[in-house]
Amino acid sequence: MADDFRYGAPVPVRGEAGAMDTLIIEGGAQLGGEITVEGNKNAALPLLAATLLTDEAVVLDNLPRIKDVAVMQQLLAALGCEGVELARTRVSLQTRQVLSSAPPPQLCRQMRASFALAGPLLARTGSCTLPVPGGDRIGRRPVDTHVAALQKLGASIEVFPDRYVMTAPRGLAGAEVFLEEMSVMATENVVMAASLAQGTTRIENAASEPHVQDVCRLIVAMGGSIEGIGTNTLIVHGKPRLHGATFEVGPDYLEVGSFIALAAMTGGPLLIKRARPSDHRMTAVAFGRLGVSWEERGDDVFVPANQRLEVMHGLHGAVARIHDAPWPGFPADLISIAVVLATRCKGSILIHEWMYESRLFWVDKLIAMGARVTVCDPHRAIVEGPARLYGQTMSSPDIRAGMALLLAALVAEGKSVIQNAQQIDRGYANIDGRLRALGARIERV
Repeated sequence: MADDFRYGAPVPVRGEAGAMDTLIIEGGAQLGGEITVEGNKNAALPLLAATLLTDEAVVLDNLPRIKDVAVMQQLLAALGCEGVELARTRVSLQTRQVLSSAPPPQLCRQMRASFALAGPLLARTGSCTLPVPGGDRIGRRPVDTHVAALQKLGASIEVFPDRYVMTAPRGLAGAEVFLEEMSVMATENVVMAASLAQGTTRIENAASEPHVQDVCRLIVAMGGSIEGIGTNTLIVHGKPRLHGATFEVGPDYLEVGSFIALAAMTGGPLLIKRARPSDHRMTAVAFGRLGVSWEERGDDVFVPANQRLEVMHGLHGAVARIHDAPWPGFPADLISIAVVLATRCKGSILIHEWMYESRLFWVDKLIAMGARVTVCDPHRAIVEGPARLYGQTMSSPDIRAGMALLLAALVAEGKSVIQNAQQIDRGYANIDGRLRALGARIERV
């Protein structure tokens, strides 16, 4: 399904007839071979939004073929963007004139990343109306940080129960901005808005994830000026206009982490191409506590067969723990993957997800498969392994939990059915086809 998307083509709205896909998996196969990493979903979406900052053409390469990218393309088209597909993952986008500052609410509500349009639209047109964003239901995900930061730049924002109406009656101006949390998208919104603001903006407590760095580097390629890329303090020197550019989306480090877990769980050797190993140092620490290791081969990662898969406790027998944190800490989006990986490892480990209060609520499906998981509270779970998993019928609740359940199904005894598979498609392109190429027994209906 995801591999058939054409940029700007209509995408079924969630809940419409025909929008439900199901994956059927026969577990127990040892997977191995080679797999190439797609472009970073969390970079692609704000990069697409950033093309609104200029009236010239911006060429983006290595765009992932996933549902969320297709939805963002539709949003841009509704705003007046002309898109031309140059190759399978390469597209040229040009918005000579922004036709509307209020993108279609029914599309915006399909994903949280639609809120990344706020900064570019305010900077380019001086106004923006966005609905309360949609996306994965993993807990409260407020946009307070976005609103406060954009107000610092001179935006006037009216908050309604179902939407945000933003205007910049006097234009945007550089300011000192301290983000109350290291919000990735709030950082991206402020950087994009500040790139066309008058004067200099200093952003402290900024997020520094690889996808934030990609947004900054695109703006620089478009003629912007940003200091401190990759750090938690960004200094943006506003320009009167930006020009076109060509930019390559970086590899999706969340795909890499998922594929490392896939190889470790199924037991086969796996070469993960275009993995950018430098992005995975903290993942190596966290997965190392589960007895998983890999080799760096240039820009690739090789996971040897038959991993140890044993929990490594701390000094003096301290209980092993994996917890998420802002970059360069362990990514929150890999917590679900770590939980299911831990079910295959000998010993007990505490998984602490402190960022989102509902991120662990999917584990009841894993427990139904035979996993021994004790949910202590909304943020902590104890996993004891190795557990013998059995196939079940279940529904994917969000992108990352859906991928975790897919990994569990691949090692479970018997047949598993994962409904609502289009949730996985939002973050993993052609996942069933790519897994079949590794030896998985999986089909889509």
